Formats: sequence, C-alpha cells, structure tokens
Amino acid sequence: MTRFAVGLEYDGGGFSGWQQQEDAPSVQQEVTAALASVLDHPVDITAAGRTDAGVHARCQVVHFDSGAQRTGRALVLGANSQLPAGISLRWAFTVADHFHARYSAEARTYRYCILNRMSRSALAAGRSAFVYKPLDAERMQAATAHLVGYHDFSALRAAECQAKSPVRDLSRLVVRRVGDFVLLEVTANAFLHHMVRNIAGLLIHIGHGEAEPGFAAEVLAGRDRRRAPATAPAGGLYLWRVHYPPVFGLPDDSDIMRCPSGCPADLLDT
Repeated sequence: MTRFAVGLEYDGGGFSGWQQQEDAPSVQQEVTAALASVLDHPVDITAAGRTDAGVHARCQVVHFDSGAQRTGRALVLGANSQLPAGISLRWAFTVADHFHARYSAEARTYRYCILNRMSRSALAAGRSAFVYKPLDAERMQAATAHLVGYHDFSALRAAECQAKSPVRDLSRLVVRRVGDFVLLEVTANAFLHHMVRNIAGLLIHIGHGEAEPGFAAEVLAGRDRRRAPATAPAGGLYLWRVHYPPVFGLPDDSDIMRCPSGCPADLLDT
C-alpha cells in the first residue's frame, strides 16, 4: 500500500462543509467519490481540518492509502475530471507511511476577508464578508496583541465545540487594509470550532469603534462566549495553508498557490 497526500482548493458556498453527511452535500463526499473512480476501489480520506458550511479552502490537505499504481499527475487530472467546478485537486504526491494530514501538521493558517465599503460587491459576494460601516484597521491590529499567545479561548469558540481543551497557541494574527478590503491572517497550532470567525467578529466590533482594543483582553479573560460579539459570516473565511515539517517534501502552498482569479483574500500577499 502507498500513502498519498493531496492538496485541494474549494469554494465552500455550495456545500454543507467538509464533513460527509447523509442528507447534505459535502466536499469530502465529492472528493472521496472522485478518487475512488480514479483508483478503481473505495477510498478512505483523512483531512487536515474540517471546514464549516460556506467556508473556503485555498489548500486543504488530505491523505489516503492505495494499492493502485497511479502517478500524482494521473490522480489530479482524473479526479478533477469527476469533480464539480467548485472543487479542484492542485497536487498529489506519495509520502511516508507515517504522514498524517491532521496529526503531522505543525500549524494552520486561516485568512478572513472583509469588503469594507458603502456598496456591496456582485463579484466578491460569497467570497468575502460585507461590512458597510467604516472599519479602523489600526485599532483592529492593536487589539490583536491581546490575543496572540498561549491562551484559553473559551470566549471565542462555539457553544457546541467538542474540543477537550479550549487552550490554543495563536502564533500570528495580522490585520491589514488593502483598498476596500480589510484582511485578517491568523496562524495557530490548532483551532476551536468557529474560533477564527469569532475572532473576526470581535475585531470588527473594535474596528467600528464600539470598544477599545483592550476589550479583546477582557473578553478573553472572561472565558464567556456571551460577552463576545457576534460570529462573523462564513463566506469570508479561507483555510489558507497547513504547515508541515519540511521532511515530508510537500509544496509550500503559501508561495505557489495564489488564487488564479485574484480572490480577495489573496490581496494580503501584495
């Protein structure tokens, strides 16, 4: 048996999330079926993370085992011929047997994209959150200092989160304005359910001037989800990169996988 690692991107707007479900369309279901068709046998795939309904991925990573003799090129071209337009395999490589898409990851990076102008966009709809009230990106950036580090994020996770521990190590959180867009990038060892969208909601609240940057520290210390502002919409969120040790030889997707259509979240690289 050979272990494969596959990188894929998808528009989450038409799916109920990554996780396969009996009565709703999922990304996992589509990818599993496409790979099984190419490999000529049932396949069990494991992902780096489970994105929610409406959340996009610039580089989701999955692994699976197969005894079929297929090249990475054959897997990519064959699976993409079976997949809907909103999902695309970008690369496929053989990896060491001990590679695990979830447990081998050292960190994950998400980006959150906000269109901040008076009028909504027909082109960015579903790919970015729309906030018409002006946002102060500098105030938002000042608030990030209270969130970076090793913290209990109980106040910024969903009530239905099933993680055993609310403690996470958030290593990077950057807010930047690029024209009409305000972009957030956050990297952590792992994330709680709705953690990034709740961070975005908190920073938007502060960016509106409804609280001082220090309010982020108060929310975090209170460990009470009810004290935090509303969860930001799913459409602005992208699973941007999964970080693995160099020994596995996987592509550095932060550099090679710029969105070909220039999606709003890609503006942070400019």
